[in-house]
Amino acid sequence: MAGRSRVCLGQIGAPHGVGGAVRLRSFTSDPQAIAGYGPLETEDGRILAIESLRPAGNHFIAKLSGIGDRNAAQRLSNVKLYVPRERLPEPAAPDEYYHADLIGLAAVDLAGKNLGTVVAIHNFGAGDLIELQPAGGGDTELVPFNEASVPAVDVAAARIVLDVPIRPRPKG
Repeated sequence: MAGRSRVCLGQIGAPHGVGGAVRLRSFTSDPQAIAGYGPLETEDGRILAIESLRPAGNHFIAKLSGIGDRNAAQRLSNVKLYVPRERLPEPAAPDEYYHADLIGLAAVDLAGKNLGTVVAIHNFGAGDLIELQPAGGGDTELVPFNEASVPAVDVAAARIVLDVPIRPRPKG
């Protein structure tokens, strides 16, 4: 159920205290807005609601429904939290989109030649990267997701334009 059907809004961190509170990282443009999207879903389908949320440095301390002690909170460490894509508002401007909307789009070069398909968007701390499955097969490629490498994104046309060399590699 990943890709276009759900959007990751946050990730649970370590427990906070003994009463079941957790550290929570929000990925929403307004970080505190994560509490306003209603119940959140884990990758395995559990439903969790945020009962309370308070800022704590670069994260939040959250109390989640049904999590009453430190052991239960510990079992949620590193769990990602999702909402169905249809629960999110549509992007306000033509050049805005959700990363989840890019999964499955065709990637083409400046001349329109098919380079492959977007399979994921990652951020390992130094900016967004597009993971691309090359059209010729082989291992996926990571492409910086910036204006120089990706001069155009057209969700309506189901494609992105890349200005980088993509070299298919043999599998293995």
